[in-house]
Amino acid sequence: MTPPLTRLCARIEDRSAKVVVVGQGYVGLPVAMRATELGFKVVGYDVAEERVRALRAGESYVEDVSDETLRGALAAGYWPTRDPLDLRAFDVAVITVPTPLRDGVPDLSYIESAARDLAARLEPGALVVLESTTYPGTTDELLRPILEESGLRSGTDFFCAYSPERIDPGNATWGFVNTPKVVAGVDEPSSRAVEAFYGALVDKIVPVATTREAELVKLLENTFRHVNIALVNELAMFARDLGVDIWSAIDAAATKPFGYMRFTPGPGVGGHCLPIDPSYLAWRVDRVLGHRFRFVELANDVNSHMPEYVVRRVTSLLNSRRQAVNGARILLLGLAYKAGTSDWRESPAMRTAELLLALGADVRAHDAHVPIDARLGPPVTRVELTDEELERADLVVLLVDHPELPYEDIAAKARLVLDTRGRLRDLPFSGEVL
Repeated sequence: MTPPLTRLCARIEDRSAKVVVVGQGYVGLPVAMRATELGFKVVGYDVAEERVRALRAGESYVEDVSDETLRGALAAGYWPTRDPLDLRAFDVAVITVPTPLRDGVPDLSYIESAARDLAARLEPGALVVLESTTYPGTTDELLRPILEESGLRSGTDFFCAYSPERIDPGNATWGFVNTPKVVAGVDEPSSRAVEAFYGALVDKIVPVATTREAELVKLLENTFRHVNIALVNELAMFARDLGVDIWSAIDAAATKPFGYMRFTPGPGVGGHCLPIDPSYLAWRVDRVLGHRFRFVELANDVNSHMPEYVVRRVTSLLNSRRQAVNGARILLLGLAYKAGTSDWRESPAMRTAELLLALGADVRAHDAHVPIDARLGPPVTRVELTDEELERADLVVLLVDHPELPYEDIAAKARLVLDTRGRLRDLPFSGEVL
């Protein structure tokens, strides 16, 4: 009889393997598209009915996946579903579900649910890979035991692994295929299985010794970014008070060819990673070791309070015109958490809008990327970016530097601007840069 690992690797090599991707969001959908493109039989499983309906209609809600790509995948056999029965007889399952924080505590319920759905249909020779961001130990301590409730054993009957997602929404240079993929199994056979699978999907894999190391990779990457963004955000506040142009200093520092990496200030951090991932690591360090991760705590404090700083700058700018925030017509440009994306999760724009509304401002917002029917939270008035909107606003606040925004028009027609992204620095405009 052919050993399970040999059989799985053969099915991966000849593209006859059935691949299930659990979670069809910004991480899971690109994985499903790539696997379909290579000829695998792919099931995209998601519990959200509206997502499955959109996918079956060929309507992509993930900006990195075009409608054309999705429709090509559907024609090639990609099957979006919310029916657990469609998970049967899978060879490879990739879990890409959310891992939010609830009151500062990691919520792994989506991983648990996905693991139980897969365990109920787990067959000998199958590979299950977790991609969701989490703390070191999750794959070995949570995922593997749930899968083994099936009666099968990891490394002998099935294979279990971790590979941190490295999707950067809106990045036109680095995508799923050409970004190196870190992989690790809970045992040696699982490592060989996950290396074979991702070796078929991406240009380069980076094997590491344990799933704990692989889990730490993602947390290290995002904690690095979180701390450095907090550093330049705090520097921006101090530099202004010291009469120093922080943007010019950053430009000059970036000319150093070694020992420096460019980070820029902004209104805060948002999305699925920076406000959450470092806190996963801090929680684990506190829970297991009894120590506080002070760098993460400080970065959280600085970055989470940047919207308050933006509002203070708004107040100061309006005061310079002898105008109060209360009753002022303020136009926010950008609601997403970063340029080129539609994702408004944890966006600092939401907090900024809430604070301005609480002060009595008439808040309007433009973001062509964020759907007009998105449930944002703060009751802002959504508007098109017209000359009239720019001219009638008492203050325009640039929160997200989407590449298609008409920056020359903004500089020329807005009465007053607070530019939190430094995009208007080389243009003549009335206002200030963060």
